[in-house]
Amino acid sequence: MRYLTIALTKGRLALRTLDLLEQIGITCAEMRDENSRKLIFTNEELGIRFFLAKANDVPTYVEYGAADIGICGRDTILEEGRKLYEVIDLGFGKCRMCVCGPESAGELLKHHELIRVATKYPNIAKDYFYNRKHQTVEIIKLNGSIELAPLVGLSEVIVDIVETGSTLRENGLTVLEEICSLSARVIVNQVSMKRENERVGMLLKNLKALLAQNTP
Repeated sequence: MRYLTIALTKGRLALRTLDLLEQIGITCAEMRDENSRKLIFTNEELGIRFFLAKANDVPTYVEYGAADIGICGRDTILEEGRKLYEVIDLGFGKCRMCVCGPESAGELLKHHELIRVATKYPNIAKDYFYNRKHQTVEIIKLNGSIELAPLVGLSEVIVDIVETGSTLRENGLTVLEEICSLSARVIVNQVSMKRENERVGMLLKNLKALLAQNTP
């Protein structure tokens, strides 16, 4: 039997996902071993295998069929723009993608000024400013602490994930515009959705039922 392959995002997201999967009878004890050096974990009985990947690689594995199913944040799905099905909102890892900066930058946004935007998410920023706001901006891709950019004059605003907003407040920045809400999502390979219809369908159905049960 062909394995059903699931790609999980390394870190907290993987642990939360494993907790959920265990509740619908999909277990993989060896993934709980923090000292394991293995890259692929298998439940032979269920014919399911798992692997851990960096968040922005998960949609790539799913698009190309190396994984039938993936779990990652919606920010990653939007930024990567891969061809796949986004099927379930798991409801955890909730946060927002926002345009942030000093209060004074609010006027620049309002009047559609030509400004510089620093971000780890250039595709999301481009889509928001060009397609939704119809504002021409210069987008600067950064990998580290994005909050630093407006403080040292690299950019007027930033586009970044906001959870509590405490880092922004500590640095004299604020949320100026909200782009979208984010959370962990289940994604499925387009071919697997058809070819593995029964197995994928059953897993998704059980997950949806569990989430509905847990929703107050």
